Amino acid sequence: MYISLPQMYAEVRGLAQTVSRIEHKLDGLLDETRDIRTDMQDHETRLRALERSRWPLPSLAALVGLAALALTLLEMTR
Repeated sequence: MYISLPQMYAEVRGLAQTVSRIEHKLDGLLDETRDIRTDMQDHETRLRALERSRWPLPSLAALVGLAALALTLLEMTR
């Protein structure tokens, strides 16, 4: 079997173009991944800020409930 130089050149060019397309697609995937990571970090930051600003509300509700219980018990003993 004999493969001529033009045939080899055409095959190498085709392979180079295929590799170039794959490289281009990988670059696009990396960019998308970077965007997703940025979005996730932004969402994580926002969630943490919400959690920090809202934590006293359940504690305050529990304290009000305990105070109401204490006042009820105090009134019942009188």
